[in-house]
Amino acid sequence: MPRITKLEDKIISPISNITQPSVLNEETQPVLEIWGGNSLNGTVNISGAKNSALVLMAGSLLCPEDCRLSNVPDLVDIRRMNQILTALGAKITKNGNTLDIDVREINPTQAPYDLVSQLRASFFAIGALLTRFGIVRIPLPGGCAIGARPVELHVKGLRAMSANVFIDSGIVHAHVTGSKRRLQGAKIYLDYPSVGATETLLMAATLAEGETIIENAAQEPEIVDLANFCCAMGAKIRGAGTNKIIISGVESLHSVDYKVIPDRIEAGTFLVAGAITHSEISLAPVIPEHLVPVIAKLETMGCRVISESSTRLKLIPGVLKATDIETLPYPGFPTDMQAQFMALLSISEGSSVISETVFENRLRHVAELQRMGANIRVKGKHALIQGVPMLSGAPVMATDLRASAALVLAGLAAQGKTIVRGLHHLDRGYENLEGKLQGLGAKLQRITSNQ
Repeated sequence: MPRITKLEDKIISPISNITQPSVLNEETQPVLEIWGGNSLNGTVNISGAKNSALVLMAGSLLCPEDCRLSNVPDLVDIRRMNQILTALGAKITKNGNTLDIDVREINPTQAPYDLVSQLRASFFAIGALLTRFGIVRIPLPGGCAIGARPVELHVKGLRAMSANVFIDSGIVHAHVTGSKRRLQGAKIYLDYPSVGATETLLMAATLAEGETIIENAAQEPEIVDLANFCCAMGAKIRGAGTNKIIISGVESLHSVDYKVIPDRIEAGTFLVAGAITHSEISLAPVIPEHLVPVIAKLETMGCRVISESSTRLKLIPGVLKATDIETLPYPGFPTDMQAQFMALLSISEGSSVISETVFENRLRHVAELQRMGANIRVKGKHALIQGVPMLSGAPVMATDLRASAALVLAGLAAQGKTIVRGLHHLDRGYENLEGKLQGLGAKLQRITSNQ
């Protein structure tokens, strides 16, 4: 029987939020100019899932042989993860959207602070490195400033698997004792269904001795993709996609050629693009099951989403009506689609309420939408939205990744010209968004501020 540990122990050292790295002088930063009021038409290609590709890159550290990942989006975050793996000793060859990763010679203690501090997903490598090498040293992570996303659950879970873990000066040190230097299977209950903690512990358990059970696990499609990736390398995992995942540790894993799933958040963003511009557009490839809560809300608001094939959807617009939204862990409504739907609801008939329950600082785009004429009031974690007939173009600043997409969507629907700044957020998670929108007929261009 696995050892039972409930995650209520206290961390030795407090974990503070990591501040964002400074950006370049605003005058040298690109901006997106959008001329709104134009209809869209056509089919858009959906890229591979950013959040899946990042964790699969971390998961490649489990395998002492070559790994090939295809359908990897070309994003700033992917390039940062590439740099982090390279700093650890990986040899990575990029050919279009395919990465060949060789992690035979890895130093698990030299993850660079300046890169890890910019990319939260890089911290998830701790599970893979610790279970393969028995030792790891990695800085605390960074990422979007959308709220406290502590790593306590990661650390407590690894301790439950008999790892010695402590935090000193912003660095997490972990090692496994014993002659085999193997983590031990354990029964772990997560106080919150954290995607990152589930991914870290799932990877750690693949090479652990014995059986590990993760209770109250996250159920996101990216978890399933990671489990399928690990199983393709020889891991033994059951229950991914449910709240209980069972991992039977194996001695080693082997080479794999694996394709990343389509990005459900990019797909959802383009569905909203069709709705907000009253346009019929098609999307492919997609996995419709991953978009159930998004499609349900669009249909409640008056749109229709039809399946043209098993991997292709079509958005048919309608008269937009108000609705209420509460963000929740999957399979609930995704927090990563909250900002985009706020832009849509701002021009929908009636009153709506959006309740953000996942991240406490994820309503900062409200002020920017207000600059465009949206009627939104914030009360705690709730945004109270009264639909207006139209938005007006204005200069706006993106505050995080999904907020940047919301402002682009608002610009597509607005009268006049919108100028979106802070595109370094957008480039973290959307592959060639403006090019794809231009292909659908949108009028927008990226220029530098001093042009």
